Amino acid sequence: MKLTGKKIGVLFESDFFENEIFYYKYRFPEEGAELHFLTRLWGQDKLTFYGHEYKAPMDCWESFENMTDEELASYDAIIVPSGMVADRLRYTEDVEKMPPATEFLKRAFANPKISKGIICHGLWLTAPATELVKGRPLTCHNNLIGDARAYGAQYVNEDVVVDNDLVTGRSGGHAHLFAKKIIELLSAPQS
Repeated sequence: MKLTGKKIGVLFESDFFENEIFYYKYRFPEEGAELHFLTRLWGQDKLTFYGHEYKAPMDCWESFENMTDEELASYDAIIVPSGMVADRLRYTEDVEKMPPATEFLKRAFANPKISKGIICHGLWLTAPATELVKGRPLTCHNNLIGDARAYGAQYVNEDVVVDNDLVTGRSGGHAHLFAKKIIELLSAPQS
């Protein structure tokens, strides 16, 4: 088991791509990782979210809200999945303030020891903080190439792109290649 002792967080909301999320749900623990799905709970103990394709329900009871820096640093990777998850998570009640999920992502980016994974439309979560990807090589869904370039990123026409602590994937249909690369990075010997 390549990821024993590793901790991975996947941001989560409704309209998730079931094939991708269920792949992570089983694949990362299969390698020994401790997997957490993180969302905004809006003061609830848990929320049930529904997938985009099949309307499959999945409960989430962990929040990134109010996560301390120490707890965030305990994660080896934070993943922003495909589908409409990022669009839903970039909601903010106050248009003068950054969305809480983007604030959380900024905190993860500030720690180079945490690998960041963004796949497909997950790139939308960086829209309010384009400095996170500006100048960095990445890939994304074909529909977001213009967005990536507008954010100042260097679009690369590949299925998976690695730039130090940032792993990006083209689409949810490439989740297996994306997860494989994250597993490789997290299991590589530290120098």
